[in-house]
Amino acid sequence: MAGLNAEKDVNPSSQPSAEKTLADFDPQKKPKRNKFAFACAILASMTSILLGYDIGVMSGAAIYIKKNLKISDTQVEILAGTLNIYSLVGSAAAGRTSDWIGRRYTIVMAGGIFFVGALLMGFATNYAFLMVGRFVAGVGVGYALMIAPVYTAEVSPASSRGFLTSFPEVFINAGILLGYVSNFAFSKLPANLSWRFMLGIGAIPSVFLAMMVLAMPESPRWLVLQGRLGDAKRVLDKTSDSKEESQARLADIKEAAGIPQECNDDVVQMTKKSHGEGVWRELLLHPTPSVRHILVCAIGIHFFQQASGIDAVVLYSPRIFEKAGIKSDTDKLLATVAVGFVKTIFILVATFLLDRIGRRPLLLSSVAGMVFSLATLGFSLTIIDHSHEKLTWAIALCIAMVLLYVATFSIGMGPITWVYSSEIFPLRLRAQGASMEWQ
Repeated sequence: MAGLNAEKDVNPSSQPSAEKTLADFDPQKKPKRNKFAFACAILASMTSILLGYDIGVMSGAAIYIKKNLKISDTQVEILAGTLNIYSLVGSAAAGRTSDWIGRRYTIVMAGGIFFVGALLMGFATNYAFLMVGRFVAGVGVGYALMIAPVYTAEVSPASSRGFLTSFPEVFINAGILLGYVSNFAFSKLPANLSWRFMLGIGAIPSVFLAMMVLAMPESPRWLVLQGRLGDAKRVLDKTSDSKEESQARLADIKEAAGIPQECNDDVVQMTKKSHGEGVWRELLLHPTPSVRHILVCAIGIHFFQQASGIDAVVLYSPRIFEKAGIKSDTDKLLATVAVGFVKTIFILVATFLLDRIGRRPLLLSSVAGMVFSLATLGFSLTIIDHSHEKLTWAIALCIAMVLLYVATFSIGMGPITWVYSSEIFPLRLRAQGASMEWQ
């Protein structure tokens, strides 16, 4: 009896509070994708279309520029290849600019600069005039390429940061495809008009992009660094999956900015607002071991992305197809459209795999595919070069290897480079760190 009474006297709070239902054993539901953050990421990343279009359109426009302006192969190579050099100016200035006026207005500036450059190229009357337009457009490209991943990483919730941060690479590929389509669409015009329309038409999307960006909110991290906590909290509430995540993100940013956690004022008087002062010193002159490691990793992965030869393949794909045996200009441009299409499709596939499979497996698979496709492309071109008759199988193999190369690049090395580097830099160093990567 005593045992029974003891059982009855057991404190109910020590027993299971309630019987579990079947719903309690269901796997935790994945949070719905934040539509507002998704829209912000798309708008910011669309700026990258400018870079893609400039790269893609020049590959076909160079054919008609050479014919119309009577320039040499060396001048064509300088015209096409100096984009990366010119964009250094824009990317170097973009880090400091974005810390000064904000991420959003830096994106608007990128669109405006590219607009001017596209018009200058479209109305160019000689090679020198064309190079001036190429320089201005290159500066705009440098601005766009640096700021889009930074802004996207700063507004994205943790659950979809990898997915959203890959968007700039998606739109670079979309821009390349648009450039190829523009080449094909205007190829039937007279030589003195075709390349002008190809290059000048790029001014139109830059205007719409700059206008759409004005509807975006400012980066919450930049707002906190300026002492605007109230504005930052409102942006975080809209771009987070839950109130708890919004509060956690705000706490992390406040800690990085040196603001006490108990401070909840809408506006905080910062001792020294962050416009990038001292950042270069911390990055280059006196970096800590962890910052040095981050810098080596970020710059290293960007170096190998460019050293992989992707720009050469994209810019000179008509030349590659000509070397393989395709002689018609229309057929060469049509084949480049296929390159742009494959590149865009596989970058879309990569965006859905980034957060599921992970960065490392995709990156390693991508590099393996690129090595194989380039080696096979070199082998098949060598066979064609030493053959005195047309080898249909070798031509088909060349085309297939170019398509395989851009596909494997787009599924790993392309998007992961930007995702990885935008995630590893600390808040204070992010803008200037990202600008160094492109340099």
